[in-house]
Amino acid sequence: MKKILFLILLVSLFLVSACTNEGTQSLEAFYKDSKIESIDKVVIQDGSTGASKTITKQEQINEFISLIKDIKFTPQDNQEKLIGWRYGITLFDSEREFNFTLSEINNTYYDSNPDIYPIVENYYKQLEIVE
Repeated sequence: MKKILFLILLVSLFLVSACTNEGTQSLEAFYKDSKIESIDKVVIQDGSTGASKTITKQEQINEFISLIKDIKFTPQDNQEKLIGWRYGITLFDSEREFNFTLSEINNTYYDSNPDIYPIVENYYKQLEIVE
């Protein structure tokens, strides 16, 4: 009887833990889950100024995506609503778009590893010089 109760408890804990958060994922997994396959435009918006930069040159898009696609996002323990954001990014393919901020994807707050902020900030500042 104890073995059956233990087995039920173990299965229940597994099911509860599997449903509580999405776990760690790469940024690429997030946008591919949203059916974004071929990115043909990227918009980066500065959350402190409201200014934005649009990338349409495929070489620049590929460079930017290669910098951020493998970054891992882990759900934060504290999911209380935050106010404001540093940068918002929208990835476009010909039919769809995927929006996220550096700490929020699909209404869930994440920590990134490595930290995505300096990567995006440096690339955004580089775009100011290029354009």
